[in-house]
Parts: sequence; C-alpha cells; structure tokens
Amino acid sequence: MRICILGGRVIDPATGLDRQTDLYIDQGRFVAFGTAPAGFVAEQTLEAHGLVIAPGLVDLAASLREPGYGRKGSIATETQAALAGGVTSLCCTPDTKPVLDSATVAELVQDHAREAKKARVFPLGALSQALAGEQVAELVALREAGCVAFSNGLTEFGSARNLRRALEYAATFDLTVVLHSQDQALAEGGRAHEGAAANFLGLAGIPSTAETVALARQLLLVEETGVRAHFTQLTSARGVQMIEEAQARGLAVTADVALYQLILTDESLYGFSSLYHVQPPLRSISDREALRSAVQRGVISAIASHHQPHEADAKRAPFGETEPGISSLDIFLPLALTLVQDGLLDLPTLLQRLTQGPAQALQLPVGQISQGAPADLVIFDLQTTTVAGEPWYSKGHNSPFIGHCLPGMVRYSLVNGEIRYQAE
Repeated sequence: MRICILGGRVIDPATGLDRQTDLYIDQGRFVAFGTAPAGFVAEQTLEAHGLVIAPGLVDLAASLREPGYGRKGSIATETQAALAGGVTSLCCTPDTKPVLDSATVAELVQDHAREAKKARVFPLGALSQALAGEQVAELVALREAGCVAFSNGLTEFGSARNLRRALEYAATFDLTVVLHSQDQALAEGGRAHEGAAANFLGLAGIPSTAETVALARQLLLVEETGVRAHFTQLTSARGVQMIEEAQARGLAVTADVALYQLILTDESLYGFSSLYHVQPPLRSISDREALRSAVQRGVISAIASHHQPHEADAKRAPFGETEPGISSLDIFLPLALTLVQDGLLDLPTLLQRLTQGPAQALQLPVGQISQGAPADLVIFDLQTTTVAGEPWYSKGHNSPFIGHCLPGMVRYSLVNGEIRYQAE
C-alpha cells in the first residue's frame, strides 16, 4: 500500500532528522521525504499536522507469556498492548514453558507473532538449557531459528567456569549475550531493596551488592572472552559506575534500565501495595538518580519496559508472597514522556534511548526512518494526555500506573507500512 503522512514533526535520532515534513511509504518501506516520488499516488493519507512522527519504539525485554502461561498473557494480547504503547518491535524473554531453548519453541513464537500481525517479535534464546545455568543451550541452532541474542534471566550459572564456557561459545560465533546481574546467594529470600522500607515492612532485603558482585564477575569474563554483551535491568549507582568504567576500557558492552526504575524508588513500598513488587527490586532515591544520570549521558543507551503481565491472583497475596513484575507495555511511550515532562531528557534524546539505542545494542534492523528502511512508525500527540488503563490490552493489569494521567497519546502505530494500531 502507498501511504503519505502529511505535515508531522519527524524526529529520527539515527539520522539526526528533526523537522516538519511529509513521509511517503510504498510496499512497506520509506521511499521519500518532503516531496513525493514521480508517479506516486497515495492509497491512504494521514494528516499529521501538530503530531510527532518517530521510528516505532524498540523494547529489549518483554515477557509475552506464550507458550505456557496463557492466564498471564499471550503473544496476541501483549503485542497489541505494545502497539498501543508505541512499540513496534520487541524482544521476548526466554522464560516460557517450555523454555525458549530449542529451535522448535523459537519458531513457534515467531509463527504466532506473524499470525497475530501486531508488533514485530525478536526472540531472545536461552543461554543455558532450561535456564538452569548448567549446560549451554544450542546457541547456533537458536540463531538459525531466529533468536537475536541469548539470556539466562535472573538465574545464575552454576559456576564461573560454566558461564565462561557459555561466553566463549557465544564469542566464537559472534553472538550477543544479554546478562542480568544478581548474585543468587546474596539475593536469596529477598523481596525488596535492603533499606528502611524493607525494614519497615518486615521484608527480607536484597543488597545492591547482589548486583555488583555478579556484575564484577560477568565483566571480568566478558573482558576475557571478548564476547559482545548487553547488561540488562541495571538498578544501582555502583552498577552504573562499573559499566561506565568498562566502556571506558573499551569493552563492547551496552546497558539498559527498566523504565519504572527511572520513576519509582523503594519508598513506593510504604503503601504495602504488591504492585511495586519487582525483581530486581526498586532501589533508593540515590540509585534512581544515578540511573537517570547514566541515561542522560548515554552510559545506559536503552530504556526497556521489562513488561511482566500477571493474572489478578498473582498480586493478591501479602507483598512477600506475590509474584514480581509490572505490566507496562500499554503505556510505554506516555510513561516515558514523563521523563521529558520532568526535564530529565529532551524529546529527541528520549526517542534515541527508545529506538536507535536499543536497536544498536542487539543489532536489530529497525529503529530508524531512512529511505528503504522498513516503515515502522509511531505517531503521537504531545497536546493530549493518556489516562492509563483506558483502554488496556494486556492481560496483565498489574500496573501501579493505572488511573494516572500521563503526557502524550499514541495516535497510530505502523509496522511494515500498515496501520496496526489507531487510537479509539
């Protein structure tokens, strides 16, 4: 289909474009800017005066819950939620049932994503068999089946030797690993950041050293093996410092942070709401400020949703007995725009951390507006607000932000030049 989008403010961090112009799309790709190509006759026209046009957002970590956890979510529901939040490409985590450690499961996920015809889905394969942290998974077979990188979630390898072998294997075949940093022994039994809030609630704490001890081991092995590594879901000030020092030494490492970690702190726990129960935990105000500074400076080059939908019963028990996670894909862009509203980032920089930054971290072929590139776009209105939850597409309603009035509204999300979401 031929589409022209007229008069919007086009912001593309990858090319530095930021001006009001027209876009022309043909057969799912961008073909021209400003002036229509010779002979171009639009089959559909979108009026975008007063709106912002940006590359579709790229989310590096979203749990889709399929296969195996249909009561929490499905590929169809969660990719629909992604489009509502401006996300046109996402990486799904391997913590499915069965685990995404075989070509069969990887192909199943991609088949269902194609059938749903919503957001693009790039699977993250399991780094170890069954995510047990013992035997390395068949990484090359998983790559051939479509996996773009490999993660073991919060499950540590049984030994540093096993982790080293996994990283050596990945480096040999030029594969990217996605590393969570949480020492299991230090975090065992913990439910919240070790601090005043945990003490007040009577919860076992998780010290920030649970992150930094694991991170130190991982960084040493990354340096030794030469593997390309992305560190995900950083939470602590010291962890940020360690990543920055590694980058200064020339290590090929990138990092992301969960969007909610840039907004919330462990002080949110004083209300006893299990909606704030996440792993790794919400940390102190000083940790949050260090994370925000790292995003400003580009040490953290990607902001991710770390979307984890749950059924209602999963959050109804006392705080310490509930399942961790926040559902946030439905409001990803409006929630991120609070960082602009608060003066932390300007709009182009925010969009860079939501598009080009994550795409570059995992070498994904998305996240920019350029001639010949796939026409994946989000078109949004900065003059309208979003009431979180109205509507809500994810199966998981476990979000502390539902009911909040957030800046901006996603009007359209396009994938491959097709309008796959339009605001009601």
